[in-house]
Amino acid sequence: MFAWLPLAAMAQTWTLRQCLDYAAEHNITVQKNRLSELDSEELLKQSKGALFPSLSFSMSQSLGYRPFQEATVMVQNGMATSTNNKLTENGSYGLNASWTVWNGGVNHKNVEAQRIQSDLATVQTEQSLKNIQEQIAQLYVQILYTTEAKKVNQKLAETAKQQLERGQERLKVGDLAKADVAQLEAQMASAQYDVVNTQTQIDGFKRQLKELLQLSIEEPFDVAADEMDDARALSPVPDKEDVYNQALSSRPEIRAAELKASSADVQLNIARRGYLPTISVNAGIGDSHYSASNDEWGEQMKRNLNGSVGLSVSVPIFDNRRNKTAVNRAKIARTSAALDVQDKRTALGSTIENLWLNATSAQQRFISADAAVKSQETNYELINEQFKAGLKNIVDLLQARDNLLQAQHNKLQSKYTTILNTQLLKFYEGGEIRM
Repeated sequence: MFAWLPLAAMAQTWTLRQCLDYAAEHNITVQKNRLSELDSEELLKQSKGALFPSLSFSMSQSLGYRPFQEATVMVQNGMATSTNNKLTENGSYGLNASWTVWNGGVNHKNVEAQRIQSDLATVQTEQSLKNIQEQIAQLYVQILYTTEAKKVNQKLAETAKQQLERGQERLKVGDLAKADVAQLEAQMASAQYDVVNTQTQIDGFKRQLKELLQLSIEEPFDVAADEMDDARALSPVPDKEDVYNQALSSRPEIRAAELKASSADVQLNIARRGYLPTISVNAGIGDSHYSASNDEWGEQMKRNLNGSVGLSVSVPIFDNRRNKTAVNRAKIARTSAALDVQDKRTALGSTIENLWLNATSAQQRFISADAAVKSQETNYELINEQFKAGLKNIVDLLQARDNLLQAQHNKLQSKYTTILNTQLLKFYEGGEIRM
């Protein structure tokens, strides 16, 4: 979508939709799969070409030199020609055609097999694209979650700084012990560390996202890390059985497995046709000339012009068990392909059920965590006011701060886990990922 835009002209802040569209055009894995599609198309054209006759032209020119022989005798087209020339020249020309009229229908089946391979290459491109899109969505949500967690840490760091300043004032007037101030300093240092640590995580996720987008190290990159409304985490989770039934007909990994099973059926059919005869037709036109002949070049070409046509039939009788082995191996491959289809369906069902469990459980945790945050915020504000008034000690304050921090992170984690897994369920159902 953005392939025609110079990168400098694009917004440095990327939305999820921009990331998905850009990766579809620039991700190397996807591009290589598209090249495989083109290669499969060429092989399909080649297999179709095998249904038609082949035609070739050949020409040879040769010089002969016999310095110590007095006479040279050349037999050409059943005629012997003698010459005293030590240097002789000979030319021959041929136009040959061949056509496999019937080989048990193998050529037609090869076209069918290659058409399936061409369809498979297209599906595999789609599969690689969906895998990339899923990875991008996961990284994007991680960035959103960690960015919001950083804001929480920054707010707590600012509060810790204010508490330290208040503690230092109380220390000066002898209202707070030096050990308590040291604990407040440790709290502020810990809060500042949390801010730095979350920023490091954000940078790491952005680096991974740039890699999927094939962006170089010097290219600027940032995401539109807007906070998501809490209501997004309360949206209905799609029914897992409805998602699975829809995914069976739309997911590329299932269609790829089914195409491989169809290909195995065709290959078994081809192997069985190895027992049948092959009928071929051959035809050719040839001509030649020789410098030692007494006739002129034109007369030689006229007299030496010859044509031929032939029919050949090949019937396999004893082939050292090659055909039987080919048939048995094709049966094994067909059974293996059928098992792969079953395995892919089971794996798909397991993936969807896991997404559903993550979404539903995270949604319930979010409801509980939201209530816990409100309770801990009220408790922390109360204890902080009591600490300022000298009614609570430093241990109570730090414990309240830790409880609030844990509750806020639990809420953020459950919120974004719910949103991500709900969107992935819709993605497996055939919809787009929207954040």
